[in-house]
Amino acid sequence: MPEAIPRHCLSFDIEEHFQVSAFESPMRRRHWEQFESRVEVNTERLLSLLAKRGVRATFFVLGWVAERYPSLVRRIASCGHEVASHGYAHELITGQTPIAFREDIRKAKSILESILSQPVLGYRAPSFSITKDTMWATQILVEEGYIYDSSIFPVLHDRYGVPSANPEAHQLLTVSGVLWEVPPSTVKYLGVRLPVAGGGYFRLYPYSVLRTLLRKLEGEGASLVMYMHPWEFDPDQPRMEGSLVSRMRHYLNLDKTESRMRDLLKDFSFAPIRQVFPQIEQMHAARQVSQADAV
Repeated sequence: MPEAIPRHCLSFDIEEHFQVSAFESPMRRRHWEQFESRVEVNTERLLSLLAKRGVRATFFVLGWVAERYPSLVRRIASCGHEVASHGYAHELITGQTPIAFREDIRKAKSILESILSQPVLGYRAPSFSITKDTMWATQILVEEGYIYDSSIFPVLHDRYGVPSANPEAHQLLTVSGVLWEVPPSTVKYLGVRLPVAGGGYFRLYPYSVLRTLLRKLEGEGASLVMYMHPWEFDPDQPRMEGSLVSRMRHYLNLDKTESRMRDLLKDFSFAPIRQVFPQIEQMHAARQVSQADAV
């Protein structure tokens, strides 16, 4: 009998260390091409780590990165991982018009699909910036051919989050059709919904605490949806200037990320999002049939 697909999702947002929203400024954005690129070597480090454990994941690749490193995108796919879209220019949706957002996600999808010669089904917004004020983005995602989104974080946060959002994978009904939403993991503890999906939280909590919270979610029958960034595995990256909060969020415990990830991969079983949730593939197939019938 074939092995059952793991019920937990592991994902990575593929971007450069200097592109994070915490350090965003018009001046820094204009100098992206002049900063030291580390995304390729850091992503290769991730691929090696996953290969040793036989784990496959979803890689939300920034179009800007894919444009410059198409061979990296092909390598991710050749290792059996899912390639999805992180948009093109790593601009928060909260600072975009609907027209600009449409152009951004269309460009990213086109670049990735041209490199891979296969459809890209998933999207994750920079810094989870689909909020109550930008929920219009979900309709545009459907119109641009995306099948699922993983951007709505059901937590209270100063930069993102929809605290009242459904914390489980579910269908979002837009005026243009249905979009699957696969939110990052959160756990309710003492009446408060805590983020435990990864990123800064993965580096903030002691791993023993994080594992306990994740086991609690697992025991409740939930599918974990974890996320990380390649720069989080790079403690030697150049330091950037920014607020104390931004520097704390970005640089805290970078030297512990890789060892914690090794523990996570031992303690839980993971697969790409579109494998854990076969409804995504089914919806994609149904849309292809519908489009073919309409021709």
